[in-house]
Amino acid sequence: MAGARGRSPTTLIAVVVVLGWLIVGAVAGPYAGRLGDVATNDNASFLPAAAEATRAEDLSAQFVDRRTTPALVVYERAAGITEADRQRAAADAARFARVPGVVTPLPPPIPSQDGQALQVVVPIDEAEGERIGTVVDELRTITGTGTDGLAVHVAGPAGLLADLIEVFSAIDGTLLVVTLCVVLVILLVVYRSPVLWIAPLLAAGMSFALAAVFVYLLADADVVKLNGQAQGILTVLVFGAGTDYALLIIARYREELHRHARPADAMRTAWRGAAPAIVASGGTTIASLLCLLLSSLNSNRSLGPVAAIGIAATLLVMLTFLPALLVLGGRWVFWPRRPRVDRAEPQAEHPFWQRVAGFVARSARPVWLVTTVVLALLAIGLTQLGATALGQSQLFTDRTDSVAGQEAIARHYPGSTGSPATIFVTASSAQRVTEVARGVPGVAAVAPVTGNPAGPPQGDAPPKVVDGRVELAATLTDPPDSDGAERTVRDLRVAVHAVPGADAVIGGYTAINVDTADAATRDRNVIIPVVLAVIAVILALLLRALVAPLLLIATVVLSYAATLGLCALVFRYLFDFPGVDASFPLFAFVFLVALGIDYNIFLMSRVRQESVRRGTRSGVLHGLVVTGGVITSAGVVLAATFSALAVLPLVVLVELGVAVAIGVLIDTIVVRSLLVPALAYDIGPRIWWPGRLARTHQGEDTHAR
Repeated sequence: MAGARGRSPTTLIAVVVVLGWLIVGAVAGPYAGRLGDVATNDNASFLPAAAEATRAEDLSAQFVDRRTTPALVVYERAAGITEADRQRAAADAARFARVPGVVTPLPPPIPSQDGQALQVVVPIDEAEGERIGTVVDELRTITGTGTDGLAVHVAGPAGLLADLIEVFSAIDGTLLVVTLCVVLVILLVVYRSPVLWIAPLLAAGMSFALAAVFVYLLADADVVKLNGQAQGILTVLVFGAGTDYALLIIARYREELHRHARPADAMRTAWRGAAPAIVASGGTTIASLLCLLLSSLNSNRSLGPVAAIGIAATLLVMLTFLPALLVLGGRWVFWPRRPRVDRAEPQAEHPFWQRVAGFVARSARPVWLVTTVVLALLAIGLTQLGATALGQSQLFTDRTDSVAGQEAIARHYPGSTGSPATIFVTASSAQRVTEVARGVPGVAAVAPVTGNPAGPPQGDAPPKVVDGRVELAATLTDPPDSDGAERTVRDLRVAVHAVPGADAVIGGYTAINVDTADAATRDRNVIIPVVLAVIAVILALLLRALVAPLLLIATVVLSYAATLGLCALVFRYLFDFPGVDASFPLFAFVFLVALGIDYNIFLMSRVRQESVRRGTRSGVLHGLVVTGGVITSAGVVLAATFSALAVLPLVVLVELGVAVAIGVLIDTIVVRSLLVPALAYDIGPRIWWPGRLARTHQGEDTHAR
């Protein structure tokens, strides 16, 4: 009876906690499928306010009644455009004009000089927002795919945006299902139990639902801007990190069940032992992600809070809901391998990691020297890593309609026809700026924008003047999303900025790419040092030392460099990707360092606990043995969940998913299993300097190796 009375309050509390979370899940759950409703993918809106392309966007609004995003409908026939093709294009244009969201009147079709193509520019009202995708779908329905040798495609900025929206619409369904399946399979392999996987997967799903409701409300209130990239990262981050935290709690709980008869007592001890490391890990990740608030790009700045909310929700759920589920399940959740009260030492269950620890103890210095050299050699691959904005034809892993259309346009027209660079200058300097701009290599033509919206810019028509300014349209010879076009825009800016009294401002699609790349470079140079400083402070407080945090950060930075070096080789020679986006190094750094340092935190926090009892070198070996299996499993889970990004046909997300997966595996298998333990063992108690622990065991086995 006494035992029953002792169990009853604990069971009741667990029941209340579980029921409370289930109610929260019922309310929050529907929001997980509605994140796409508040996502936006307008690249221009993500630019910093001070960017030249942003100022150009503001000026362009004064020259038009409505701001538009052009769709470029291209008709291509290798044998030459026929009269029937011209009639078809004209008929299609008449139908385009009746589509809601299309701004009329439409300019006439533009024939190519080689006679093999026609191009119709269809301006779409920017106020349509995400409905631009629907408008483009209607244009594609009208045109069809072409017949009898005539190919028809809808490209341009609007076509690209429509294809991106279609890709990101899969996040709510495809990506979530793939992530769930990956986590389920790994949990079944790790636990070999038909029951135990339910608790961590249910808790991870609860974490995602909780994060989704907060992200939805903030995005709906326009506090943060949610885009498809951030939405996809949120999904894999919550399930990956949540499963990691669950594995640590469950491993510590199982360990304590060997020492305690009552599951509630085992959970209390396990929670006290695991929670500090989990909180420190989550806090480090949150702090690192919030450093993205220093970004000048709105897209990066919004990703930080979105991902931080996901980690915060995961911490809360995993430290409350999951323990309550495990307590209610008792020992039966581990069926058929239920742990018994036998006071067994935890390391007895990990023979493989005992052998690894023995190897580290015998050869500590050679181990950390060799692993350091190997990682440094991998880092040499960084020389193969290009950091340029991917062109439209390079953005997708498959060949979308907008890509095919852009390739057709590039074959028959000067590169930026339909999407020229725009130059805003004072009216008095317009003629001089036009002459200077025409002399810039890579500029095919320059003409003023007239008051006639139904036709292309005319060199002999009077320009439209607004507040003493005129707009010039500069057609570039290279495609607007190419490296060549970006170089031309940079040269063009240098040339026209030098014209006295012009007060020139250059914008347009290519200028947006240029300013985005420049902002990404600035963000990388500013944010990376801040992230390292924040992590160093958190580690110093957690480990109460200075040497250990500096060593841990050094190992993670080395791992980051090795990962990017290896990824550069994989992307170029295995995947045949043309390069990486300018924001890739920063995103890879934030996620690899923030998540990679987690495993060092899990290891070294346990090592410190054991070092207090056993001495540093013995503590290092014991900590390695008891955490080896669970941390490796956690790394595999996180790597696999980020690999799920590969189901989305976007090169940027595939590259990020592969980079995080490779980096996490390097951190887990090499850095945490060999490099860090070998360094800590070789250095001994001095690793805790200047903390008291460095002096407590000063005389410990000077060479007990």
